[in-house]
Amino acid sequence: MTRREQPGNGARDAGDQRVRGAARQGDGEAVDVDDVDDGPAFAAACAPLIGALGSGFMSSSQAKAMSKELGMSGRQAYMLGRGGVLGDVDADVVTAAFGFWPADVIREIWESARAIADVRTARDAFMATCRAWGRVHYADLTGKQATRLAELLAWVVDGTDVAGLPLYAGWRAVALPVDDLEQVAQQLHVLREYRGGVHLMAVVGSGITPLQAVLAGPGGQAGAAVLGWEAPFEDIRDVAVARAQAEALTDSLVSVSFDALGHDERIELLALLGAASQAAFGPSAA
Repeated sequence: MTRREQPGNGARDAGDQRVRGAARQGDGEAVDVDDVDDGPAFAAACAPLIGALGSGFMSSSQAKAMSKELGMSGRQAYMLGRGGVLGDVDADVVTAAFGFWPADVIREIWESARAIADVRTARDAFMATCRAWGRVHYADLTGKQATRLAELLAWVVDGTDVAGLPLYAGWRAVALPVDDLEQVAQQLHVLREYRGGVHLMAVVGSGITPLQAVLAGPGGQAGAAVLGWEAPFEDIRDVAVARAQAEALTDSLVSVSFDALGHDERIELLALLGAASQAAFGPSAA
């Protein structure tokens, strides 16, 4: 299935009713953003929504069912499924793409998972889980909302560059489903991989290690332990500034992906992401 044609900037249909000045969610709750035309600020506003929606399926009941069907642990299914778009590669390739995980942890999980199932099977199961989660969790979106969100997300995805982003390139190459809810789920996963890959480059470019970035980030030592890093951890007070600079650089680099959207369409995208968040996680998450 071919992807939708990327349009130029500006409103696509002058006859459409547009909302100016503030994005609206669901039944009319406003999403605050100082200026949607400020690229990095807009990227930062979209980041938590895309991050949560793009990863929601990974710890879901659907994911647990996928792991059981594959005969794997949750981590094995996650690692082989998400990394499956890289192909049947050595674990070091997966470490390079995932970025923030310890190499020895990835090698143990990747190789044990490959002994159970081939990468294509795991990849397909991972994406099927993403789509199934989307059908359930975005069911409260109206047909018009789902179609429009899928369309806007496609414009953003199609306008990006894949250089240096192997996971993003691999998932972007997976054909889109026909169902709009499944498309929304898949494209949000793809865009989450986009920001994640860009962030990894920004971290390295800011002169800190991936582990330092994790330790200085919101997850801190607990987040590092979840990924398999072992204590004792280094004192990272001296890298806090560099970590903030990496986040700002990420926003700046990611902002280019939204150039396909005009002013009104950026407002519309934020509103629809808010509606999707409310549908998936409840009103308090929107």
